[in-house]
Amino acid sequence: MESHEVDTLVIGAGVVGLAVAAELARRGREVWILERGARWGAETSSRNSEVIHAGIYNPPDSLKTRLCVEGRRRLYAWAEARGVAHRTCGKLILAAEPEEEAALEALAGRAAANGVALEPLTGAQAQALAPGLKARAALFSPETGILDSHGFMESLLAEAEAHGASLALRSEVRGGSVRADGRFDLDCGETRLVAREVVNAAGLGAQALARRIEGRGGEVPPLVVRMGRYFALGGRSPFSRLIYPVPPVGGLGVHLTLDLGGRAKFGPDVGPALQDPEALDYRVDPALGPVFEAAVRRWWPGLPEGALHPDSSGARPKLSAQGEDFRIDGPEAHGLPGWIDLFGIESPGLTSALALAELVAEKLEA
Repeated sequence: MESHEVDTLVIGAGVVGLAVAAELARRGREVWILERGARWGAETSSRNSEVIHAGIYNPPDSLKTRLCVEGRRRLYAWAEARGVAHRTCGKLILAAEPEEEAALEALAGRAAANGVALEPLTGAQAQALAPGLKARAALFSPETGILDSHGFMESLLAEAEAHGASLALRSEVRGGSVRADGRFDLDCGETRLVAREVVNAAGLGAQALARRIEGRGGEVPPLVVRMGRYFALGGRSPFSRLIYPVPPVGGLGVHLTLDLGGRAKFGPDVGPALQDPEALDYRVDPALGPVFEAAVRRWWPGLPEGALHPDSSGARPKLSAQGEDFRIDGPEAHGLPGWIDLFGIESPGLTSALALAELVAEKLEA
């Protein structure tokens, strides 16, 4: 078996893995990135709404909030400096029914605690910004935007490679163990890698990888995969801003997101909870169309009949059916200096990626 020694290994070339690799390489490490797929960013990172989140929804003391707020600032600056296509289009959050107004007020309080600016609007003001909506009241988030996620990942890879990092595709870590000197032996099929540091950024495969490492102490959290489906609107969107309903429990509701070309899609819904990330079916059942239409018409009564068609779907690596905070497990969790596990990195992972990468680097240097 061919063997190589490497300073730092990042497993997983999604947006978070690429951000971590870029940050570590920038700090002078020799970094290898391993990706089991045929290309980078082809799983969770390429199946999302491409929204730059403001940091509204999660508790103030959570990693999700801290990293989203800081990551959003960094992401806008990064995109501007590197020519990554993006737009600060803003977002409306609507209370369509009287009973939703209290929840909207609570959301405004949560955002304020998170240090996120929101502008309260009357229903008439919201309808002036987006004619045709049903709204009794609304919140406007001026800091929410959209991004070319593939362009962002491409820029991260370019940054990593400019500082000497290497990417190996079709390279899966099948197992590993801890050497007596504290380094890690990793089995990659016909190749063995010996690494001083490892960041497990394998996304949907992070838990399975952690369980394959002999000598890893501590518990590995459960993986609950939540599918989310999208339906797209035929033709150009009549709206120029993102539109979200008051969020239900377990999700953000079926909302309208835009791409940089002005195309609108609705979703994601909260699909079934699954445990096997290797058996995902990304097809979108056309029979869900009436369900999506009914959800959208709660706040956009004028949605034309038959205007929606099946689009894309994605899978979120949650830690419970309702979701938990991000987990960044270092030696305090599993007893292995130099090994970092990233668990439950779902939304707002794209927005948080740059801030999350810095936190990982700081944990490795502690």
